[in-house]
Amino acid sequence: MADFTKAHKKTGRHEGQYARLRHDRGGETYAGIARAHHPEWSGWIIIDGHKTMPDFPANLATAPELPGMLAGFYRQEYWRPIGGDQIADQAIADELFDTAVLHGPAVAGRFLQRCLNTLNRGQKLYPDLTVDGRIGPATLATLALLPGPDIDLLYKQLNVLQGAYIIEIMERDPTQEDFCRGWFTRVTIEKAEGI
Repeated sequence: MADFTKAHKKTGRHEGQYARLRHDRGGETYAGIARAHHPEWSGWIIIDGHKTMPDFPANLATAPELPGMLAGFYRQEYWRPIGGDQIADQAIADELFDTAVLHGPAVAGRFLQRCLNTLNRGQKLYPDLTVDGRIGPATLATLALLPGPDIDLLYKQLNVLQGAYIIEIMERDPTQEDFCRGWFTRVTIEKAEGI
């Protein structure tokens, strides 16, 4: 089964540390956690305390409790909703986790359900799923039915949908074009083993 630590490490490379960027809809962020979307995260108390000290935000490296708080947050908010522990293929779990972090678990769920519906050979392999964004028992059971060679195709499809979604975000709000290059570092069409 897929490993949360591997997925979190891979996605974490894209998230950076502390930032407050002009056009970021999430406002102040730390390692990808947007204060506007998650004001209740307990790490903000520690970060706020470090703001009054010299060398902020570099001084956050002296807060040893933050990495564990990050892992707990990401596991609860993104890994569990995508059913990461129940997904056999690490690359698929990594991709769904990354999409959930960037766009929300429901978007990742809709992408997965849509893709699985296109891979069922006109419902000959399994019936279509309801595209509701919830990765529950039916979606996970269907994913487990997918023949091995189709896993690579599923991975490509998930990345194509993520890329198209990013373009749609920028078309709706051109200020988000500031993030185009960074967002597209997350879109990879070929599965990479051992990451």
